[in-house]
Amino acid sequence: MSQITTHVLDASIGRPAAGVPVILEIEKAGGEWKELNRGATDNNGRLGDLMAPGSLKQATYRLTFDTRTYFASRKVETLYPQVSIVFEVRHANEHYHIPLLLSPFGYSTYRGS
Repeated sequence: MSQITTHVLDASIGRPAAGVPVILEIEKAGGEWKELNRGATDNNGRLGDLMAPGSLKQATYRLTFDTRTYFASRKVETLYPQVSIVFEVRHANEHYHIPLLLSPFGYSTYRGS
């Protein structure tokens, strides 16, 4: 399993959000972003293979969730076409689980386990 994982829950239906496209990027010197990987959440709303085990390093990372595609597939309007979560990895030997609690008109996140 990757050291960066995510889980998307759709609070508006009380279920995992399956099929949400996700991009993982790392911040480079000068503030530019480099894409590391992309994928989509599975039927349980999880994405656990964003990077090879042991490849995590101290840096700033960004997860971008394509919520427009997800809500369009459900024929639901959303205020937020995408959600970007920027976070710092200070300890490269740890696991960083970044869940997203989502609804069409709001979202929240935290560091999970």
